[in-house]
Amino acid sequence: MKRILIAGTKSGVGKTTVSMGLMAALSKKMQVQPFKVGPDYIDSAYHTYITKNGCSNLDSYILNSDMIKYLFAKNSKGKDISVIEGVMGLFDGAEVGSDVGTSASIAKILKTPVILVVDGSKVASSLAATVKGFELFDRDLKISGVIINNVGSKKHYELLKSAIEYYTDVKPCGYLIKNSVVTLPERHLGLVPACEQSELDKTFSILAEQIEETIDLDSVLQIASEPCEILSEKEILTPFFDENLKRTGVKIAIAQDRAFNFYYKDSLEIMSELYGVKWVPFSPLDDEKLPENIDGLYIGGGFPEVFAKEISENSALREDLLKKLNSGLPYIAECGGLMYLCETLIDLNGEEFKMIGWLKGRTEMTKRLQRFGYAKLSYNKDSIKIHEFHRSSAFVDNKTVYKLEKIRNGEVSDSWECGYQKGGGIASYAHFHFCSNIKFAHGFVKKCAGYKKGEC
Repeated sequence: MKRILIAGTKSGVGKTTVSMGLMAALSKKMQVQPFKVGPDYIDSAYHTYITKNGCSNLDSYILNSDMIKYLFAKNSKGKDISVIEGVMGLFDGAEVGSDVGTSASIAKILKTPVILVVDGSKVASSLAATVKGFELFDRDLKISGVIINNVGSKKHYELLKSAIEYYTDVKPCGYLIKNSVVTLPERHLGLVPACEQSELDKTFSILAEQIEETIDLDSVLQIASEPCEILSEKEILTPFFDENLKRTGVKIAIAQDRAFNFYYKDSLEIMSELYGVKWVPFSPLDDEKLPENIDGLYIGGGFPEVFAKEISENSALREDLLKKLNSGLPYIAECGGLMYLCETLIDLNGEEFKMIGWLKGRTEMTKRLQRFGYAKLSYNKDSIKIHEFHRSSAFVDNKTVYKLEKIRNGEVSDSWECGYQKGGGIASYAHFHFCSNIKFAHGFVKKCAGYKKGEC
C-alpha cells in the first residue's frame, strides 16, 4: 500500500487543487483512498466524489495516534494508494511549539512521505530557500517531493527546478501553470459543497489532464512508501463493544441534503460497527415527514442559512419533526442543526425565516467568524475534543450544559459555555468526531435504544 501526504507552505497555495488533480489522475488506473487532515467536511466530499471511495478525516488534536493508525489502515485496506491532503501550512496546528493538529504530525504518525506544494509566482532561485527551510524544519519529517503551483511557463519551471535540485535534496515532481482554467466556486466557509455542483466530471477530467501533462506521476508513485504499523480492530474497538446494544437494532434518522451534509464518515461507521446503528437519511428540504420507526435523530452542520427559504417553506416536515421531538425522540444537533432547531434564522440581509421552534430563540448570521478552532468540551464529568467553525450567533433561552475550553501550552486561554439541552437531546455549535471519545457515541445510542423500548 503506497501513500503520500500533499502539504502546502500556507493556506491558498494550491494544495487542494493539486490533491484533487492527483486523485483524479491516479483514479484512472488504480484504486485511490482519500484522506483529509483536520476538521474539514467540504474538501472531503470532493475527494469522495473524485475517487468514489469515502474520504476519512485524520486529526491529531481530535484523535489519538492509535486511532489515527487504525482508521488509516481500515480505510486503506484493498486500495492501491492513499492520498492525504494536508491542512493550512505543513506545520500550522493547535499551538506554537507543538505539532498537534498539523499535517506534519499525521505524516510522522503514519511514516508518510510529504510532497510539498509551493507558490512559484514572481520568484526564481529564492524558492529553493523556502523549500530548504521546510526540508530542515523538522528532522523527523521526510519531505520527499515538491510540486510548484502558479508557474509562468515551462521555461520558468525549469529555472525553479534547477534551483531546488541544486540547493536541496527534495525532488521536483512537476508544476501547474498560473491561471488554470479549473476553478471551483467558494462561499463564506470555503468551497461550495460538491453536492451543489454540476458538471464536476468535466471539471475533474480537465484537471486530471493538466496534472498528467505537467506533473510526473511516476515520480509521485515512486515517492509513495510502504505501509506503516497498523492496529487491529480488536486492539482499538473491543473495549467499547456492546453486544446487547448492537442487538437492539437502533435506527437513527440523519439529515443529509444540500443544506445539511457535514458529518465525519468514521463517526457514523464506528457507531454502526460497534452498536449496529442503521442510518436512515432524510431531507429537511424535500421530505414532508421523518422516516418511519426511527429511534433517534442526528442533524449535522451545513448551510441552513443558504437554504433558509426552502427550509422555512417545508412546513410539513417542520411540524412532524417538532411532534417527534415532543415525544422524547433522542437527538444530536450540531452547528447548522442547532440553527435548524431554533424558532427563527436571520440571514446576512436581515431577513428572518421560520425554523423548527424547538428551542426558544434565534440564530443570526454575522459578517465575521464567531468561533473557529479546537476546544475541549466537558459534559457530565467526561470530555471530548471538538471543533467549532461558524458565522452565526445564538440567542436561546435554554440553559447551557457544555463547558468548552481552549488550552494553549497547558493553560486555559479561553472558555465559554454552549449546548442547549431540551427533551431527549442537546443542540450546540460543537462538531463531534465520536472516534475522539466513543463513550459519547455509546451514550447517545443507548438513549435511542431506551426510546425504542419505551423507556423514555
